[in-house]
Amino acid sequence: MFFLAPLVFIAVTSLGEVTGFSDVAYTWTLDNYRYLWDDFFGDFHLYRNIFLETFKLSIVGTLSTLVIGFPLAYYIARYAKHKTLLLLLVIVPFWTSFLIRAYAWLILLDPEFPVFRALGLSGFIESQNLLFTPKAIYIGVAYNYLPLMVLPLYAALERMDWSLVEAAQDLGDSPLRAFRRITLPLALPGILAGSLLVFIPLTGEYIIPVILGGNKTFYAGNLIAQQFLESRDWPLGSALAMVVIGALTIALLVYARALGRQEQHG
Repeated sequence: MFFLAPLVFIAVTSLGEVTGFSDVAYTWTLDNYRYLWDDFFGDFHLYRNIFLETFKLSIVGTLSTLVIGFPLAYYIARYAKHKTLLLLLVIVPFWTSFLIRAYAWLILLDPEFPVFRALGLSGFIESQNLLFTPKAIYIGVAYNYLPLMVLPLYAALERMDWSLVEAAQDLGDSPLRAFRRITLPLALPGILAGSLLVFIPLTGEYIIPVILGGNKTFYAGNLIAQQFLESRDWPLGSALAMVVIGALTIALLVYARALGRQEQHG
């Protein structure tokens, strides 16, 4: 009920229309969806471009956490002596508010921050203001969502029988070939689970673009919030939310199908 009741309310509201300043009349019309359809496939493309930017953010965020998180999870699962301590360090950021972690990067990326200035003077990074740019948003996303990728990857790699990799190398496989043939297929459930845990919340990410992006780049989460809080157009905001939910449902079905195939081959 905690899941279905709000979902039904949003679906019903998306079929209404605004009357007066902000009242909603439940007229059971599809005009909001027609409006979005015309925008997505017509000539204007305002909302379509926002959804494409959201998809780009979700893909880049997922891939960046995977590229950073897989080597970390691999090291912890196979080589680390103090696994519990390292896992604790991965989980520690969750002990603080998501909002606080986002504001922390607001300080770290400030051009006047000593560490940032030192890196700029040393030539390690370009001496420019990263704040309120897409780069700052991607940095904040990679940091805040990294634990959601590392933990499923570690759970999958921890269950592996590493003697299979050693046997493959003894039989002539190079380390890279053994990784591709043994480690990667066995780690696939963790990769899919971690990617899903990162991808889904990123489609509605709101805080990081507002704080680190200066609310200059609009994503689906910002757009929905604007419709509800500023434009007071709840039916259109609900229709946008239902489009996001529909896209996520398709992603979940693809995930379930890929996982089912992997289990069959496994």
